[in-house]
Amino acid sequence: MTRSVAAVLSDTAAQYPDDTALVHESGHVTYGWLWERAQRYASVLRANGVRPGDRVAMLLADTPQFPAVYFGVLAAGAVVIPLNVMATVPEIEHVLADAEAQFLVCDASLFTRAREAAGPLGTVLLTVGPGSADTVDVESAAQHASPVDESATREPDDVAVVFYTSGTTGQPKGVMLTHRNILYNVERMVTTPYAFRRDDVLLGCLPLSHGFGQICGMLTGFRAGISIVMMPRFSGREALDLMTEHGCTVFMGVPTMYFKLLDAVADGGPVPRLDRVFSGGSALPVKTLDDVSDTFGCPVYEGYGMTETSCSVAYHYPGLTFRPGTVGVPITGVTVGTARPNADGIELLPVGEVGEIVVRGPSVMAGYLGRPDLTAEVLTDGWFRTGDLGRLDDDGYLSVVGRKKDLILRGGYNVYPREVEELLVGHPAVAQVAVIGVPHPVLGEEVWAIVVPARPQDLAAGADEEIVEWARQRLAAYKYPRRVEFTDALPVGSSGKVLKRELVATYEPTAVS
Repeated sequence: MTRSVAAVLSDTAAQYPDDTALVHESGHVTYGWLWERAQRYASVLRANGVRPGDRVAMLLADTPQFPAVYFGVLAAGAVVIPLNVMATVPEIEHVLADAEAQFLVCDASLFTRAREAAGPLGTVLLTVGPGSADTVDVESAAQHASPVDESATREPDDVAVVFYTSGTTGQPKGVMLTHRNILYNVERMVTTPYAFRRDDVLLGCLPLSHGFGQICGMLTGFRAGISIVMMPRFSGREALDLMTEHGCTVFMGVPTMYFKLLDAVADGGPVPRLDRVFSGGSALPVKTLDDVSDTFGCPVYEGYGMTETSCSVAYHYPGLTFRPGTVGVPITGVTVGTARPNADGIELLPVGEVGEIVVRGPSVMAGYLGRPDLTAEVLTDGWFRTGDLGRLDDDGYLSVVGRKKDLILRGGYNVYPREVEELLVGHPAVAQVAVIGVPHPVLGEEVWAIVVPARPQDLAAGADEEIVEWARQRLAAYKYPRRVEFTDALPVGSSGKVLKRELVATYEPTAVS
């Protein structure tokens, strides 16, 4: 047997009950208060029929109630299914139906949307705050409930959390992470790479419904006993203000957040004194990494992972020699290889060759909920196929060159979008860029660059042709983009990744017309 993920909070609360766990606009929340509230919520959930193994969906904003309900569900022995608060009724309904969720706990402010999705399915709806006369307000009920004495016992391979992916193709699918998966990752990450100290203060600006914010931020932070400043909605200037006001020492974010922080500093925002920052979610251009490091005067540790690996695979960390353009080395106990793409089995490639990144270890998911077919496609011979392309060097550093499905095949040559993007962000007119492949009648695909300009004057006539020529002089003939399109912003998903499929859908008609 193993302890429940609920132990992440209960252990720290037992050791440091009076230390600050969360800083929110409503005040400071101690570890002791948070665990006691989770125990009360667990009692209310049990009284309303939640049993070990039941699936409980959560539609909650990033307030102290999120971790309180989250750990209350786990303490009751149930499975957490986090939902993004921006999810629409059809999206909520899909998750509830696909997961066969018996319960949905929602913010009272989201009650109407939640009821519309849950009602036709017969999912029991509970609210945090007053909802309606026929629903239980767990917040109110918790005031009079006795805290549960102890968390429900769970087996190592029991599912703890089901994350629904953003659905890059088709409908989102549920990633089943077990107690063993999550606890293994948390125990490793708390020291390497994060090197958390108890006096650290983290800006919690990543959505708690997403794995990066939930596992790497909340769970790892709680395991270390640090303080987390909650920020429900990210903006560059507000992030700078909060980090300065509360003395944040650590920042975790995705590339789009770093772009906004740099813009906010350029507009006169305060520059907090950070000790270290961590980037994940998608590739951070080397130029941006350097700009962040120079601006905040601290190292930027880039890492790589995905929901299916309990979020972390490889990372740079304090004490490791930094190699720009790589995502560091595999975390302890996790093995990474590169394999021949599209092969029936796992055919590992020599060091230095680009192939599909494959991962094995205790943090790899149990599978996709209710989808043994899809599970069999990605779990092969003990390895998880990530769908990403990369290479390993002689010292074990991993470089990610792009998604397998984003690979551009131009006239028989492989073009890796990240390589082209890394070059283009070095042009003074380029603030952000996404490189995509669009259909071509002769070459199969052509390379296009979708650019967010650095300044309005960069949109002058001929600016696109100038960027194309600049790239032509610096890249092989088959790599440089033949066309540049300007846009105000790149489309991103809830995890901060650029949605290239949307860009392809937007520009493909232009390419083939």
